[in-house]
Amino acid sequence: MAIEAPISKSRKTNLVIYIVICVVLAGWCIYDVHFNEDFETEYGGQWWFTLNKYAPPYLIGLAVLFGLYYVIIRNKKLIADENELFFNDKKKIPYDSIQKIDKTYFDKKGFFIITYKSNAGNEIERKLSNRQYDNLAAILDHLVAKIT
Repeated sequence: MAIEAPISKSRKTNLVIYIVICVVLAGWCIYDVHFNEDFETEYGGQWWFTLNKYAPPYLIGLAVLFGLYYVIIRNKKLIADENELFFNDKKKIPYDSIQKIDKTYFDKKGFFIITYKSNAGNEIERKLSNRQYDNLAAILDHLVAKIT
């Protein structure tokens, strides 16, 4: 039975919030520069007016980048099956290559560290956090059961 841990809802929600903030700020800047006559008379020629004049394309570009990142990560997940730990169906860590699991900070800070040997023989540490994935406690329990 495979256990899945999708990308955390808070991470997705934060990206949506960033997109909304960028679009609202861009709209505000456009309004101040092009439609608010009092703003131009009060701040015309100052750095604040210049910032509002040139910021909207950058804010919209940033919102697009956040949106693209959201589209890329929205369906990614961590899967623990009977023999391997899969990261987004691309990276695989066989359970027999895992040397240790440090779950010291999992209860307090929400992360644990997996130390494993790669195919090249290098020792690699991978930090998994509950800010990154939901349902990480079930994955940790499954890993501990498989390793011991």
